[in-house]
Amino acid sequence: MAINLDELDPDQRVAATAPRGPVCILAGAGTGKTRTITYRIAHLIDQGFVGPNRVLAVTFTARAAGEMRHRLARMGIGGVQARTFHAAARRQLRYFWPQVAGDLPWRLLDNKFPLVGRATRSVGVDSSTETVRDILGEIEWAKASLVTPDAYAQAIAGTQRTPPVDAEKVAEVYRRYEQAKTSEEGMLLDFDDLLLHTAAALENAPAVAEEFHEQYRSFVVDEYQDVTPLQQRVLDAWLGDRDDLTVVGDANQTIYSFTGATPDFLLNFTRKYPDATLTRLERDYRSTPQVTRLANAVIGRAKGRVAGTRLELTGMRDPGPEPEFSVHDDEPAEAAAVAKKIAELIDSGTPPSEIAVLYRINAQSAVFEQALSDVGIVYQVRGGEGFFNRTEVRKAISELVRAAQRDDLPDEAVGPGLRVVARAVLAPLGLTPEEPEGAQARERWQSLNALVELVHELGLATPDLDMNGLLVQLKNRAEAKHPPTVQGVTLASLHAAKGLEWNAVFLVGLVENTLPISHAIKAGDHQIEEERRLFYVGVTRARTHLFCSWALARQEGGRKSRKRTRFLDGIVTDPEPVERGSSRNRPKRCRVCGSPLQSPQEKVLRRCIDCPGGADDGIFEQLRAWRAETAREDQVPAYIVFSDATLMAIAEAMPADERELLGVSGVGPVKVDKYGGQVLAIINGTLD
Repeated sequence: MAINLDELDPDQRVAATAPRGPVCILAGAGTGKTRTITYRIAHLIDQGFVGPNRVLAVTFTARAAGEMRHRLARMGIGGVQARTFHAAARRQLRYFWPQVAGDLPWRLLDNKFPLVGRATRSVGVDSSTETVRDILGEIEWAKASLVTPDAYAQAIAGTQRTPPVDAEKVAEVYRRYEQAKTSEEGMLLDFDDLLLHTAAALENAPAVAEEFHEQYRSFVVDEYQDVTPLQQRVLDAWLGDRDDLTVVGDANQTIYSFTGATPDFLLNFTRKYPDATLTRLERDYRSTPQVTRLANAVIGRAKGRVAGTRLELTGMRDPGPEPEFSVHDDEPAEAAAVAKKIAELIDSGTPPSEIAVLYRINAQSAVFEQALSDVGIVYQVRGGEGFFNRTEVRKAISELVRAAQRDDLPDEAVGPGLRVVARAVLAPLGLTPEEPEGAQARERWQSLNALVELVHELGLATPDLDMNGLLVQLKNRAEAKHPPTVQGVTLASLHAAKGLEWNAVFLVGLVENTLPISHAIKAGDHQIEEERRLFYVGVTRARTHLFCSWALARQEGGRKSRKRTRFLDGIVTDPEPVERGSSRNRPKRCRVCGSPLQSPQEKVLRRCIDCPGGADDGIFEQLRAWRAETAREDQVPAYIVFSDATLMAIAEAMPADERELLGVSGVGPVKVDKYGGQVLAIINGTLD
């Protein structure tokens, strides 16, 4: 076998051909780290240092492991074990188990939730789904961090973690969960146990260690910045007293510390192995120079020990457009602008599957799902369900349905007043006045809060909207969502986007208390720096087009109190960038008298209520009659078709074609497709 090292750049070649022994590759985003470590393995085999079946490469995803095996196979190399940590440990444990546990059977526990739920109830603390999930998350963090139940309370005191219930209670649930997994019939092992028992077998059974060390001689670890103490313990047990280890990572892409991951092992590698070869990969083959300049600027302002290892990326692709920054009055305006730009990209030839909208938390997806649906763009939500498919949102809507059937609803439960009713109805589901601490409870709260804000937005747009009309609108929005498809635009959280890339990326919602998230700000500098790294990861997902945006208010007409994320300070020269030529950033004024417009109806009509509009009264009445008939046929309230204000605006504008009809406020592409022909026929006097 002969490998062609000419396919590597100079830095990649140094890493691939480094002497046998400890090698640390600091690899920035898009710098070809998978290619480099594949060639590293191939070189060791080609030079006779190790046989293919003596190499164990571990990655963090099955997809990455499969990609590595595929690349090696294309080079004519078979037999290398490329697996995730858990898959490798499971395979080894099945083989060695009889030597360390005899006839005691074990099986993998695929779902920990029922056992943790029973342990939670037995301790007498809140056993809601969110609390149980948060406690489960604490148990997973503790095991990944090598923290036992007895040590949990003390360990948590030295971190920024906030347990969902008293730390001693979490520790007791943890203890009872561990006890429940062992019985006379055998043992249940969760995924962390696979690692714990594998390490223990190698540490405590010399015969097992000798056999394993004879089998595997060389190790490669990808994404080393995300290794947990438990995974490092397994790796140390695999190595024994040897040092034939290659690691690759970037401490400035550490974004999973909440799971127990730490960059410390990467940062301390050359201290542990003083003779290690250290190489840096900084040529970025993914992104344009314009994108990498922004990425360098973002991470260049990082602080702390991790920042000392930052890489200066050099974009190797042809130059492209500069990243664009835009500020919007409110979130619906931001989402509409993003959807419009996406439509332009698609029209100009960018495939929808090469476009992504990335946000900090999953609850942010709702407004962008709606905006994309309004313009008929197919999308998929990655790493989470679509907003209306989330369990908590479905339950919330069910509660609103029950509330609508009550006969004691307050008279104020109309239009803007629906927000107060919705908050009261959803309070028992977890919509507390303040955002909770636990991760699962917090995500549920964010979804419920987003639903309430949507209710408020709908109520402001239609002041006579009642509960039944609201439910029809919510139902229509839920049903209008397109099914997930790999060909659609991707909506994803920044965490879910790690390891992926697109031609065009929209980073949205870039405001304080969202990025950095509020609980990170409370936790202090360490967590704020991880939020900066998360933003950096988002920037480096883009190949060519990058758009960064934020909104000054949550909803139209809301108080513009939001501040742009601190991570753009010193990067965006204009402290309050505006959309040049966009009327959204200027107060809407009456087209008759010039006074500022206040109410939603006035903004639709583009005039004060008291100013003359010049509507054709006959056309207006015909439109109202047509709307009533259409609403009966569609079995929806009349204002779902068009509001009175929109009908009046149509009668005043008298559009001659669909393009002019689209210019009327309250008329979007979906409604033009559905009703445009009939509306224009009324105006032209040709509707029968």
